[in-house]
Amino acid sequence: MQKTRFLAAAVTAALSALTACSGGPEVIQANQFDAQAEALKNAAPVAPPPMIQASRAYRCSDNSLFYVDFYSNNTATIRTTQDGMPNMLAATDGNPPYAGEGFSVSANANNVRISAPGHNNVSCHI
Repeated sequence: MQKTRFLAAAVTAALSALTACSGGPEVIQANQFDAQAEALKNAAPVAPPPMIQASRAYRCSDNSLFYVDFYSNNTATIRTTQDGMPNMLAATDGNPPYAGEGFSVSANANNVRISAPGHNNVSCHI
């Protein structure tokens, strides 16, 4: 008998909770005013970032190691350790050498000459 009363009380509580909800879907009104809509419509298209054309690890004649990534926008980054801080290099008018911040890489090739702090124009290969 007590199970029946408990079950009846639970069903009554569940039904009363459900009747509190309306039967229709909830309608959410979006804010119709966008302060940046006109500026975004008239904005210039955003250019994608440059792609990596080649990523090479060079071993040099003085037994040093450099990691160089060459990008599609005539730039490169050079690191002295695999997870080190990259130094940005650029090719003037799109023609090698890539140079900047005390570093220089002669070309985007398998055999190059690299200049870096402590390494003066050493011959390097992949």
